[in-house]
Amino acid sequence: MMKQNILSIKDLSISFFSNKKEIEIIHSISYDLYKNEILGIVGESGSGKSVSSLAILGLLPKKISKITSGSIIFNDEDLTQLTSKQFQTIRGKKIAMIFQEPMSSLNPSMTCGKQVEEILFQHTSLSKKEIKDETLLLFEKVKLPQPERVYSSYPHEISGGQKQRVMIAMAIACKPEVLIADEPTTALDVTVQKDIISLLKDIQQETSMSIVFITHDLSLISQIANRVLVMYKGDIVEQNSVSSIFNSPQHDYTKALIKSRPSLDVRLETLPTIDAILNNNVSNNIITKDMRQLRHETIYSKAPLLEVINVEKEYISKPGWFSKPESFKAVDGVSFKVYEGETLGLVGESGCGKSTLGNAILQLDKATAGQILFRGTDITTLSASQLKLLRKDIQIIFQDPYSSLNPRITVGNAIMEPMKVHKLYATDEDCRARTIEILERVGLSESYFNRYPHEFSGGQRQRIGIARTIALNPKLIVCDESVSALDISVQAQVLNLLNELKDNFGFTYIFISHDLAVVKYMSDQLLVMNKGQVEELDDADTIYSSPKKEYTKKLINAIPKGL
Repeated sequence: MMKQNILSIKDLSISFFSNKKEIEIIHSISYDLYKNEILGIVGESGSGKSVSSLAILGLLPKKISKITSGSIIFNDEDLTQLTSKQFQTIRGKKIAMIFQEPMSSLNPSMTCGKQVEEILFQHTSLSKKEIKDETLLLFEKVKLPQPERVYSSYPHEISGGQKQRVMIAMAIACKPEVLIADEPTTALDVTVQKDIISLLKDIQQETSMSIVFITHDLSLISQIANRVLVMYKGDIVEQNSVSSIFNSPQHDYTKALIKSRPSLDVRLETLPTIDAILNNNVSNNIITKDMRQLRHETIYSKAPLLEVINVEKEYISKPGWFSKPESFKAVDGVSFKVYEGETLGLVGESGCGKSTLGNAILQLDKATAGQILFRGTDITTLSASQLKLLRKDIQIIFQDPYSSLNPRITVGNAIMEPMKVHKLYATDEDCRARTIEILERVGLSESYFNRYPHEFSGGQRQRIGIARTIALNPKLIVCDESVSALDISVQAQVLNLLNELKDNFGFTYIFISHDLAVVKYMSDQLLVMNKGQVEELDDADTIYSSPKKEYTKKLINAIPKGL
C-alpha cells in the first residue's frame, strides 16, 4: 500500500542577510512526511534542521531571511504562498510546534492553564467551562502530576520536565495533523527524556498525527522515529529507515555522528570528534582496566583534597501570610571525599540536590549543617577575606556559558578579569600574554581576544568559559552540567579538552551531570544522588556494570543506547 503524503518539501532553499550579503543556508532540500509517521531530523547546530522546520510554519525571522526557491505542500496547499493572516488558521490548529526551551517559550506572567486555554479560545468554539475542562484533560493526558495545581501555577513554579509537558499539551490541544518537536528533550534528565519520548509515541498512536522530531542525538532518534533524515551544513546528506541508518550508514557524517557519543562499553583515551572522523584522524587508544587501576592506586594513596562531612542544606519557604513556614532539605547528610587528580562524577535527576551541593562546596550558597574540609581546613567557617583567597583554588564551569559571560566585555578582558582581581601578574601586558596563552590552550587563537561572546558558537563559548576558569590555576573545578546543551561532536571536543587540561595542570574535577554516559566516561568515582541523599558511591565502571540500587538501575536503563 502506498504511503500518503501529508507534507512535502520540494527543492527548498532559504537565505539569510548579513551585512547586505545574501547567504544561502538551506540548499535545495526535499523530503516527504507521511500520514501517521514519526520522521526524525538529526544534525548538529547550524545544520539547518530548525530553520527548515520554522519555514513550514512561516516563522522565519522577517527582514533578515527569505525562502529563495522551492515549495512546502501541506494538504495540497503551498505554505510558502500564504500571508501571515492565513497562517493563523493553520498554526496551532493543523500544524503545531513544541519548542526547544520551554522556559523561554512559555509566558512567565501567565499561569500554565491560561496559556493552554488561549489556543483553545483561538481555534475552537467551546465555552469557558468546556475550555477549562479540556485543559485539565490535556494535562492528565500528558501525565502532569496534580493537573489542578499545574493549571494555576506559573512556569517558574514547576520543573523543566513539567514545563515541557505543558508545551506538549498546548501543541496537541487542537489535535493537529502535524506536530513539529524541536529538540524537545535537550538538557532534560534521561528519565524525564524517556518519559517525554514515551508520551509523544503514545499520543501519536492515539491520534494518528504525523510528527517531525528534531534532535542532534542519533541514539535518541532510534527510540522514537520510523524514518530519519540527516542534515549537514544545509543539505540532507542521507535519509532512510532507522535500522538502515544505524546498521549501515552511508554518509561519513552519519557514521561520525554515531561514533561521537561516549561508548558505555569501551573507554577511549580521546573521544572521536566529527572533524577527526571525517579527516580519518581517529585515535583508537583504549584505557584498559589495568591502566585505570594503576592510576587509581596513585590517586587514592594520598590524603583527600576535599572532604564533605554530613552536609545539609535546608530551605525555609512561607507559602502564605497565615501559613506555617515549611522546610525542605535539598541536601540531606551527604558525605564523600575527593582526591587530587580525580574526577568525581555527581549524577541524579533534576531536584536531587547535586547543583545545591556544588554551590555549597563553592561557598556560593552556605550549607546549613556539616563540614567541608579543603586541604584539611573547614571552609564553612572562613571570613570574607579568607573566602576571596579560596576562590582562586576552587572554581566553576557553568552550564550556560553565554549567560555566565558579560556580553559587554570582550572575551580577552573577561579572562583577564579574575587575574587582576587576584593580582596574579604585575602588569596588564603580563595578564594579556597569559590570556593569549590560555586561549590557545583551549583551541582558540589570539585573534579572538577582542571579540564579544555573541560572536561565538556554543562550543566556542564553552571553551571561553573554561579558559576563564583555568586562568587562576585552581586546584578544584566544579563542572556544573558544562556539556549538557552542546552538540555531540562539540561535547566530545570539550570533554577531550577537560581531560587534556586535567593531565597537563593536575586539575581535580567534580563533574555534575544528568547524562550518565558522559559521567561514566569522565569519572573515576561516581556519586549518585536522589532526593538530597547519597544513593550510591563507587567506582564509575562498577556502578554502571552492577548497580546496587533500583534508582541507579532506572537511570542506567533510561540512557538512549541506539539500536
